[in-house]
Amino acid sequence: MTPLRLLHTAIIPALQELQSCGIPDTTEARRFVLAIALQESGVLRRRQYISGAGETGPAVSFWQFEQGGGCNGVLTHFLVAQCMRRMCIEFNVTPTAQGLWEAMRYQDVIAAIAARLLVYTLPSKLPTTPEEGWGQYLDAWRPGKPHPQAWAQAWATATETIGGQ
Repeated sequence: MTPLRLLHTAIIPALQELQSCGIPDTTEARRFVLAIALQESGVLRRRQYISGAGETGPAVSFWQFEQGGGCNGVLTHFLVAQCMRRMCIEFNVTPTAQGLWEAMRYQDVIAAIAARLLVYTLPSKLPTTPEEGWGQYLDAWRPGKPHPQAWAQAWATATETIGGQ
């Protein structure tokens, strides 16, 4: 998957769907959601890769959501739970952490919806710099093994992709 293809096949459709929940589709949202996918998976795998064990990790989608973490979070957080549950129903996904986790392995739009909603739970406005983005990414995703050295490239690629559309 290329960043541009992910933007057009999943992120833009997801953000357009979320407008029905009052969440605007903005350049900043597109960039940040794409940068997170690039950081988490390089948009190469929809299942977490574990060295020596292959794609067997607990995280799924290009955004690497875990069932008890991000999936549960977007289904229960007071700011986004109602919207996430409605999106699940509209996309024929069981609105449970397990149902969302299973769907995110194959449905990039629902995964992008969940990613944007997880970002929406943060109290800050969307980031406009790589530094702000890194801080918000850490706050929302809480990665077990963060890779700060990869963030600048993820942000730059997302910025270039958004600018070149």
